[in-house]
Amino acid sequence: MEVQRHKKRKTPEETKLSKPMEAEAAAKPMEKQKKRKAMDKERRLHAALEAKPKPPPSMDDVSELKTAAAASSSGGAVLPEFHVGVFKDLASADAAVREAAVEALAKELMEVQRAYEGLENKELLEGGGVKLEVEKDDGLNDCAPSLRYALRRLIRGVSSSRECARQGFAVGLTMLGSTIRSIKVDSLLKLIVDFLEVTSSMKGQEQRDRLLGRLFAYGALGRSGRLVEEWVSDRNTPHIKEFTRLLIALASKKRYLQEPAVSVILDLIEKLPPEALLIHVLEAPGLHEWFEGAIEIGNPDALLLALKIGEKVSVDGTRFGKLLPDPFVPNKLFSAEHLSSLANSLKESTFFQPRIHSVWPVLVNILLPERVLQTEDAVSISNSLKKHKKNRKSSSSDEDIAKNFQCFCEVIIEGSLLPSSHDRKHLAFDVLLLLLPRLPASYIPICLSYKVVQCMTDVLPTTDAWLKKIVQNFIKTLSDWVGDDDVKRVSVIMALQKHSNGRFDCITRTKTVKDLMADFRTELGCMLFIQNLLNMFVDESHASDEPSDQSITADDNSEMGSIEDKDYVAMGNSDILKAWIVESLPCILKNLKLEPEAKFRVQKEILKFLAVQGLFTASLGTEVTSFELQEKFRWPKVATSSALCRMCIEQLQLLLANSQKGEGPRGLPNRLESNDLGSYFMRFLSTLCNIPSISLFRPLDTEEENTLKKLQAMETSLSKEERNCGLSSEANRLHALRYLLIQLLLQMLLRPKEFLVAVSELIICCKKAFPVVDPVDSGEDNLDGDDAPAVMDVLVDTLLSLLPQSSAPMRTAIEQVFKYFCVDITDDGLLRMLRVIRKNLKPVRHQDADSEDIDDDEDEDFLNIEEDEVIDRAETGETGDSEQTDESEADSEAVDEVEEVAQEIHGASDESDGGMDDDAMFRMDTYLARIFKERRNLAGGDTAHQQLMLFKLRVLSLLEIYLHENPDKPQVLLVYSNLARAFAEPHTAESSEQLGQRIWGILQKKIFKAKDHPKGEDVQLSTLESLLQRNLKLASKPIKRKKSAANLSKKKQSASWNRQKIIASLAQSSTFWILKIIDARNFPESQLQRVFDIFQGVLVEYFNSKKSQIKSEFLKEIFRRRPWIGRYLFGFLLEKCGSSKSDFRRVEALDMVSEILKSPDLSDVSGQETLKKIMKSHLEKLCQLIEQLLTNMPEKQSRRAEVRKFCGKIFQMIATLKLSKSFLKNLAPDAHAKCDSQLGDQFKNLKKIQLKE
Repeated sequence: MEVQRHKKRKTPEETKLSKPMEAEAAAKPMEKQKKRKAMDKERRLHAALEAKPKPPPSMDDVSELKTAAAASSSGGAVLPEFHVGVFKDLASADAAVREAAVEALAKELMEVQRAYEGLENKELLEGGGVKLEVEKDDGLNDCAPSLRYALRRLIRGVSSSRECARQGFAVGLTMLGSTIRSIKVDSLLKLIVDFLEVTSSMKGQEQRDRLLGRLFAYGALGRSGRLVEEWVSDRNTPHIKEFTRLLIALASKKRYLQEPAVSVILDLIEKLPPEALLIHVLEAPGLHEWFEGAIEIGNPDALLLALKIGEKVSVDGTRFGKLLPDPFVPNKLFSAEHLSSLANSLKESTFFQPRIHSVWPVLVNILLPERVLQTEDAVSISNSLKKHKKNRKSSSSDEDIAKNFQCFCEVIIEGSLLPSSHDRKHLAFDVLLLLLPRLPASYIPICLSYKVVQCMTDVLPTTDAWLKKIVQNFIKTLSDWVGDDDVKRVSVIMALQKHSNGRFDCITRTKTVKDLMADFRTELGCMLFIQNLLNMFVDESHASDEPSDQSITADDNSEMGSIEDKDYVAMGNSDILKAWIVESLPCILKNLKLEPEAKFRVQKEILKFLAVQGLFTASLGTEVTSFELQEKFRWPKVATSSALCRMCIEQLQLLLANSQKGEGPRGLPNRLESNDLGSYFMRFLSTLCNIPSISLFRPLDTEEENTLKKLQAMETSLSKEERNCGLSSEANRLHALRYLLIQLLLQMLLRPKEFLVAVSELIICCKKAFPVVDPVDSGEDNLDGDDAPAVMDVLVDTLLSLLPQSSAPMRTAIEQVFKYFCVDITDDGLLRMLRVIRKNLKPVRHQDADSEDIDDDEDEDFLNIEEDEVIDRAETGETGDSEQTDESEADSEAVDEVEEVAQEIHGASDESDGGMDDDAMFRMDTYLARIFKERRNLAGGDTAHQQLMLFKLRVLSLLEIYLHENPDKPQVLLVYSNLARAFAEPHTAESSEQLGQRIWGILQKKIFKAKDHPKGEDVQLSTLESLLQRNLKLASKPIKRKKSAANLSKKKQSASWNRQKIIASLAQSSTFWILKIIDARNFPESQLQRVFDIFQGVLVEYFNSKKSQIKSEFLKEIFRRRPWIGRYLFGFLLEKCGSSKSDFRRVEALDMVSEILKSPDLSDVSGQETLKKIMKSHLEKLCQLIEQLLTNMPEKQSRRAEVRKFCGKIFQMIATLKLSKSFLKNLAPDAHAKCDSQLGDQFKNLKKIQLKE
């Protein structure tokens, strides 16, 4: 047999390489050498095996061969033929091949056995081989020889580890046992023991194969159904007891055999009636002892068998040792005492991981039967929303199930598995996943207990935890299980946050809770969530004082401290959780898409929660009932901390601001008064303030209380007026003012006495802007009289004074008020805002008292570009008047020039007070004065600088709103000039990159690229001319290198270079925009003379001075956009182009001439006539230009080509316009000769055309 096994191996010839493979191996010498060594080794091994003497066959083999020979010889004459080759297919890895082999095996053997049984004289078949089989006395006397041979071979085959031999041979044995009744059960049991005997001399794989063979053989017998047939035919059959005894003995040999052996017994139990279980299975020898020892050694398979038998028959619990309680009922099975005794057995089930042991599904079926709480989730929402009512009484069965489930989780999950090894933690999460499909939402707090959540928070933050993927999969499955069920969603969120102090996502570095909260889609789900948050906030018992169990996981959590939220460090555990509750409320609405009425109801619930917990406290007890609102309000037993009250107010402000943003314009007909959250809040506030047993969270002094009453009265008056206005623009103004008053009310409560003056001024503005509203206190008006400032000026001052200290919601309210009132803003109001943008904490350099008397320096631009000096001085720390240079003095003059331009626009210097008295000026500059004071007191002034930058950014937001709402007003020029100057000033780039980017963005989007531009008679041409001249100067200004460039880093040099290029781009964009405004006014040519003079001056400097760095592409773009400028300058450009000393600029100027001539408005019929007039009027200059170009040809070949190309274009255009005769007549004789010599065919063609004209 050994020799035969070796003969099945591949021969050396079979292992030879094919020709393609040989070619590939030849290309790789190392591969070829390895192949050769392998072939030599195989050849030597094969030779050694051939030379080895064959061992003598055993008696079993002799008997087997003789039997097969007898069967074959006899079958050929009398019995059907049996093909033994079918056994080979039984071991195939292909399941279909195995099934076909089993069917063929059973079919052939059934025919053989049927023919054998039909023989009258069976002794004729009993040759020598058959006699040997009979001598064995195996009880198969009634079986045909082929069947005997097949049974022996099948039994031996189940112990083979070759491919799928065990599966195939076991199925074959099952098929024969179930179809051929001549096979006796006792004979099979005896053959299994004899052929698969395990002796003490067997070790390793041989012993394992025999044990597994027995297991598969017993399994085949059990599944064949013969044992059940035996019991039906004979109630006293001993075979069932023997079968059970053999399996229990087999299970006791090796641990890995326990569960499959018990599985075989369970298959039999399912087929047997209860009577057979009592008489035969439970009475099997060794079973009682096996049950008795299960508790001590921890045997989950014994527990599984006991549970399945206990479910099927009613029997004394002592028959199972201590595995089952007596009587066997769920309440006793899941009692804490009994579960503790089973804990050891359940912990040992981790041996079968990663597959979960079969005992767990059985326990889950008993723990949570299919009928459990079918209506639990359906009624949980309504019960949760019935506030302050006693919960319905659950049935005793439901209460027992809940109690059993809690005991199971506490004793097994939390008490046994989680504190143990990582494998058992893994098992705990597997069991939880097994529970999920049957778990009612009300059981989630029990399932996701403190220790379970703590284990998750310990594992997830680590990067190399073995359990991390297990927990991640659990969370994913948990989220999928929640689905669209809001009841489950609420329960999961509350459980996770409750046991992590509201920081589950923060600790685990995930978005689990955030994603769950983002999936609320129904009003009912939101209401349920809000109610649960309120209960958690009010209930002090939620904060778990249980210390973190360090035994839960052995992972290193040293990084946990790094993810602490810095805002919560000073809070206790209870306050941290409450802070999460407060912050979560407005987040519910973030992704919520509901009908307006439903969304408003959700907003009201959130508003009531925040207002009650943040603004009020109960003087008597913790519950107060409002009969007017028909609602009961609750507070925590321990007074809410001031930090939490502040947080509630801030979230309340945010809720109101978001509501205001989401409303849309008040003029739309779909905006209903009933959905005004601000009005509802003021009524709610007034109602609670009138309840004697409720007081504000902090006491108010007399002045604050009076201001609060005035504010409430004004808001009420504005609300009435808004309702009277109906659908109009005035309603938008009133609505915006109301919300600003509401935000100020909340801000007053947050910051005592800081906003009293602003509130008083805003109330006065409301009365003056809307005289029809009821006066609150007319005795305090200070806006009456001739010297009183305009209402809009006071309103702007008030808004500016609020901006620096305002929260984001309050800034939203300020911006809304400014949006609807900015159409009436005065120049003085705009100047005050622009004055903030140009404020600087640093001392003014490069300017002295005599700077105003310095004459204008035409070489300097109006944008005060002093970056070279500023950066150098800033880096070296040099300051002082003694180090000022002439260039810096000129820069200071440029600053003054800007003031003059601004004065031309608005008629007064922006340094003036605009008619404001001292009090008004003090109010407007209060915050700026504070910043300068802090700058003197603080080292470095960083805090003051940051505050000023923040203030500037907020003012820029208002200016952006103004530009968006009023793009066609002349005041846009005022805003432009100040923003351009602020952008170009060096300290802007030094102080804040964000500020510079914001100003640049506003200039580009809201001014240069706006759909409209300043219009009207108020836009003075002189102002536009001044701006145009200075922008062109700036565009011509050369980019300077720093004096200390050698000492600067490459990064700073690059930043300085880029900034100068951006400023040049600003000048170009400004020029285009100013020309657009001039063009739109349709001024006559006589009034545009200065504009033409400005461009002529730029061209003169361009041709005469190398310092002029204006780009020819920029000038060409001007001529392309504004052709009237190019046509006017055409003759001048021809003259300067011919007289230019620079070949480079002469060639660039030729492109400008070509650009003027190919203007789009000259392409039609009328345009051609215009072009002909232009060319005819400048024909002499054009001839002179061509003569000068050909006389002074550039040295470089590329530039010569450009000259020839230009001349060719001119000749073609002259020919098209039929001006050839006039052109040649004006061309000098010397020019004729040069054209002939240098232009060749182009000039000859022109002369030919001239002859045809």
